[in-house]
Amino acid sequence: MKYTTFVGLDVHKKTIAVAVAYSHTNQVEFWGTIPNTPDAIAKLLKKFKELKNVLFCYEAGPCGFVIHHQITLSGGNCVVIAPSLIPTKPGDRIKTDKRDASKLARSLRNGDLTVVWVPSKEQEALRDILRARQDAVKDYSRKRNQLSKFLLRLGFVTPEGINPWTVKHRRWLESIKLQEHFHRICLREYLHSVDETKAKIARLEDEILPAIEKIVDNKLFFALQALRGVGKITAATLIAEVGDFVRFREPDQLMAYAGLVPSEYSTGTSRRQGRITKTGNSMIRFIAVESSWHYRFPPKVNQTLKKRQEGLSAEIVAIAWKAQHRLNHKYRLLLAKGKPKQKVVVALGREFLGFVWAIAKQVAIESDIKAA
Repeated sequence: MKYTTFVGLDVHKKTIAVAVAYSHTNQVEFWGTIPNTPDAIAKLLKKFKELKNVLFCYEAGPCGFVIHHQITLSGGNCVVIAPSLIPTKPGDRIKTDKRDASKLARSLRNGDLTVVWVPSKEQEALRDILRARQDAVKDYSRKRNQLSKFLLRLGFVTPEGINPWTVKHRRWLESIKLQEHFHRICLREYLHSVDETKAKIARLEDEILPAIEKIVDNKLFFALQALRGVGKITAATLIAEVGDFVRFREPDQLMAYAGLVPSEYSTGTSRRQGRITKTGNSMIRFIAVESSWHYRFPPKVNQTLKKRQEGLSAEIVAIAWKAQHRLNHKYRLLLAKGKPKQKVVVALGREFLGFVWAIAKQVAIESDIKAA
């Protein structure tokens, strides 16, 4: 669609600065600042006679996609912009809401902005509860570390032959006798924090697991679980965070979206590559790296994985099996070169996303064939 009016919205918690650019002139008009409320946005939309010829944009940020949903439900067109990819002038040292809104409108008209994928309300809700679960998992790990370090300060170390955080380990924790009253209180509260956080994870999973298959694409959901290290939660998280895998024409684009490609500074005949960029979806990056730890073991299809692969096409199972061989081989090869284990697994995470993309593409091909 050919738009004639381009609106830049500099969105904040309480206010929105509005600037408008037109296709027939180079000038940009600043329309002022409005409250960040549904009523104020509705009044702004009414000022445009033909919404279908107007394109709104604002930066992705803490305010989420509420404004995007309101504009599109009202019949308008809106895109959300990647803030880290907005063109900037090195010599520009003045930053105001007016200038930011005007820059958005001008850049939108010139086609210089990078649009991010906007999830539906259902997908956004699934993403949020999966992120809440991940936060709880991190809290669980943090609480356990706090308890371990507390006991270490008092000279208590897990006895030989007892694996941490098993039933035996819990019995040992409960058998510890501390002389100081305040120390006993600390131990009791630390144990309670660990139990409560673990219960929180269980409550969230009880809500997530029954609802996943009603929201996500079932074919892709089960196909991704053919990969080693990908269960229901991991598969749902990948789908919720990535959305439409087909929008990435090549697997390298998905890797870059997760920030798992190496940074680079090359000029002339010199070429320098550094650490991964980490400029992308941190949740996908975390999931990819965590799943890749499973590939340090030799290729194997155990009963759990075999059950997950039942009913899937031979092509998808072959991709998953190839992933096991390739990633395990790369893991052993990089370790033999003296690379640190953590860096090796990050490298595996990058290639792991390539196999995720390959499975998603195969699912799309099979769906097209079935539809035809």
